[in-house]
Amino acid sequence: MRCPALLLLPLLAAVLLHAAAAAGGGNGSCVRSCGRMTLPYPFGFSSGCTVRLGCHVGADGVGAAWLGGAPELGLLVRNVTPRALTLNLQPDCDRSFNASVAALFSDSYAPSSRNGLVVRNCSSSEADRIRNCSSDYINRSTSHCTANEPIRCILPPSNTTSGHHFLYKSEVLRSNCTGLVTAVSYSDAQGPSLLLEALELDWWVPGRCGCAPRATCTQFNATTARREAFRCECPEGLQGDGFVDGAGCREVSKSKCDRSNYLSRDCGKIVLVGLIMAGIIFGAMVTGIGCVVCHVLKRRSASIRSQQSTKRLLSEADCTVPLYSYREIERATSGFSEDHRLGTGAYGTVYAGRLSDNRLVAVKRIKHRDNADGGLDSVMNEVKLVSSVSHRHLVRLLGCCIEQGQQILVYEFMPNGTLAQHLQRERGRPAVPWTVRLRVAAETAKAIAYLHSEVHPPIYHRDIKSSNILLDHEYNSKVADFGLSRMGMTSVDSSHISTAPQGTPGYVDPQYHQNFHLSDKSDVYSFGVVLVEIITAMKAVDFSRGPSEVNLAQLAVERIGRGCVDDIVDPFLDPHRDAWTLTSIHKVAELAFRCLAFHSEIRPSMAEVADELEQIQVSGWAPSADDAAFMSTTSSLCSSAPSRGTDKSLGPDKGRGEALPTSAPATAVAERETEKGAAGSSPVSVQERWFSDRSSPSSNSLLGNSSSLH
Repeated sequence: MRCPALLLLPLLAAVLLHAAAAAGGGNGSCVRSCGRMTLPYPFGFSSGCTVRLGCHVGADGVGAAWLGGAPELGLLVRNVTPRALTLNLQPDCDRSFNASVAALFSDSYAPSSRNGLVVRNCSSSEADRIRNCSSDYINRSTSHCTANEPIRCILPPSNTTSGHHFLYKSEVLRSNCTGLVTAVSYSDAQGPSLLLEALELDWWVPGRCGCAPRATCTQFNATTARREAFRCECPEGLQGDGFVDGAGCREVSKSKCDRSNYLSRDCGKIVLVGLIMAGIIFGAMVTGIGCVVCHVLKRRSASIRSQQSTKRLLSEADCTVPLYSYREIERATSGFSEDHRLGTGAYGTVYAGRLSDNRLVAVKRIKHRDNADGGLDSVMNEVKLVSSVSHRHLVRLLGCCIEQGQQILVYEFMPNGTLAQHLQRERGRPAVPWTVRLRVAAETAKAIAYLHSEVHPPIYHRDIKSSNILLDHEYNSKVADFGLSRMGMTSVDSSHISTAPQGTPGYVDPQYHQNFHLSDKSDVYSFGVVLVEIITAMKAVDFSRGPSEVNLAQLAVERIGRGCVDDIVDPFLDPHRDAWTLTSIHKVAELAFRCLAFHSEIRPSMAEVADELEQIQVSGWAPSADDAAFMSTTSSLCSSAPSRGTDKSLGPDKGRGEALPTSAPATAVAERETEKGAAGSSPVSVQERWFSDRSSPSSNSLLGNSSSLH
């Protein structure tokens, strides 16, 4: 009974040796498996292997190979190829530098010149290839390092000759660093690519060529080993490691035609056609994938550069505005759908959007410009100005997005649209009663006065108009669109010289249009046009009106100066309704007249305008004998009401069937202003100054189509 068992022992030993040899790639004394991981010759996990690595098998049976004598260094093997060994280095500020260098340089492998080491706490900053690391990714990855500690890079040799090249261990050690944080590797195996948190080691076998008969031998001098070394590689069509001591090279399994020995002409044609089709399909797939990858990398690179530039500009401007990704903005607006579009103007399009946190926002997408830098400067100017001010009647900037060539600003959403939409009855907007209009005017004046008087240096908006006055759900006003705004100078005259007039036709200060002289009074003029819009509900520029009435400012100055305010009052307001409404309309008209003075020194300041509007708003006027006489007086100087063209906003009442009560004549107005001690700013004095200069508040060059929304 003992003999059969003894006879089985050699057979069992032979089977085990054959299995070990098969698993070990031809070298039975070397263990090449770690869990379910198997490495080719010359790598293994035991003392009998030519190149020994560490092994760790997890609870799930998955093995992991690591480099060096200590697994805590985290030098994990990611991949093994016939020419290179790729490591995965997660950022770690506690990784020992000297121990890592000792593990990375051996007689059989060393870091190639395609790598850069990211190190810390180096005492020798003058080493040849040590530089400051400027990668944003590396900075983020190492953010948990000691505060204010410089993170540096050991770069590869600058001049190399042909052959195999490595980082020099002696030069790396001369840097006197204490920590190896991570690494960066450049790979061109499947196209140029930058591998982060990766380190590529070239490996070899010491000695002269010991390759299998059909293998290709590469003989070279290993710089780190300072002796001859070689590598073996099987040619195309053969598989294996190519080493005599390994698995050698063997043929790939033959096709069905070969196995059946059916090498006829038809089979050859089939194989040839199959190979051609496979080559075409493979080439098309590679080309398509390459184009997609190139496009994605290009967009990603441009996005990263744009975000870095935006962060730098925001940092220089000392702004803390949140940055939104383009994908989030696109999702919030359903891909900038037409159903979300609120309005389009000369500078961009505004969309309604809903962010991931369910907030409703207004997304302003800036139009592309020929001068991309100039467009970015304009956006950054608006971001800087809006984020530097805080007022309840100034629209709040919630964030921006400068990505993929897009310049986008995200504002708080104003559900009731713009003042212009209500005055012109656009999109079915209801007509606003006089009390609401007066409150909107007072709130807007306070916001502009804040920019002029309470901000240092003062801010000039330069584009005050009814379409830039937004209304919330309670019809409270907020001033928007700071794209053209500029900070004023701190000199005595508080002026600024602009290279060209900017703004919207019909609202531009005529004096600024002539001499490019910008001041706070330029905003006062534009606000005067808004006051006239509030009274008349007429457009600032309308070619459907008569030739002399195209420009609303010019029309209003002519009518108010002759005491014919009622000729241009919005029919919806119905001045007959009550005495307070009628007299407050006339007071606002007189204030607008003073704001529209041609000479800026005659115009009131925005603080004075805001005070007067507040006084009108809270006056609670009660008629006296003089006021009754004032309201019942009609002026023989008044002409017929101005033509409103085909403006549908007026409803069915496009004209006037009977004359409405007018304001006091110009002389009566002048007397009242004189009693107040303000004769110098009365409508009469301003009007005489205007006509004496034979100037108009606008010119033909300003009568282009005005945009409804920037």
